[in-house]
Amino acid sequence: MIAKDLQSAVEALGEMIASASTIVPFTGAGISTECGIPDFRSPGGLWTRNRPIPFDEFVASREARDESWRRRFAMEATFAAAKPGRGHRALAALYRAGKIPAIITQNIDNLHQASGFASDHVIELHGNTTYARCIGCGRAYDLPWVKQRFDAGGAPDCIDCDEPIKTATISFGQAMPENEMLRAAELSQHCDLFIAIGSSLVVWPAAGFPMMAKRCGAKLVIINREPTDQDEMADLVIPFDIGETLGPFVGN
Repeated sequence: MIAKDLQSAVEALGEMIASASTIVPFTGAGISTECGIPDFRSPGGLWTRNRPIPFDEFVASREARDESWRRRFAMEATFAAAKPGRGHRALAALYRAGKIPAIITQNIDNLHQASGFASDHVIELHGNTTYARCIGCGRAYDLPWVKQRFDAGGAPDCIDCDEPIKTATISFGQAMPENEMLRAAELSQHCDLFIAIGSSLVVWPAAGFPMMAKRCGAKLVIINREPTDQDEMADLVIPFDIGETLGPFVGN
């Protein structure tokens, strides 16, 4: 069912939330756009202006690593200024109420943690851009340290193993995080309401989780301004603003 207006959408969603015992949200870039973080794929998004740097190119080319870090630090003010929006706060309220055991996200902005989710309960399929890791030994680095080294001599290498350091995100061509994928599958298979929020549902294998939840008996809600390929299988499709849709649940 596609909601015809915002009020009926909020009412229908509220009824589904009230009757559910275990809700699993799955969030994409759309939940963070009201926080000032631009989408990557939409017209005018970052990837329409800058070609993504694949993982193998990052590893092979110092120039690619320098460009990758240049882009990241150019976005630092945007990420640093971003605060959780109405969608983040609404989900955090449901989490505090015991309705949500954990959240699955394609986002890299750390805003779910900032809204009140414990880090262990945020399943980050595409990593996190607010810190860095060595691609060899996995040592974590904070961004101010990386920035100091970058300004002094370009993209830094690990002080332990000399392998390149990159943001703790998953790049094109890089293996998906195995533990996070397993946890996301487990959550999807054992919820009774799965809510996909602000995702185009075109990036696989992450886009398979709504379908997995539906096949396992969960109700499926999709909140996204643009149509998705999974709308037909959803129990409720809400094509309205995410903040306005979820705003009424912030205080729950």
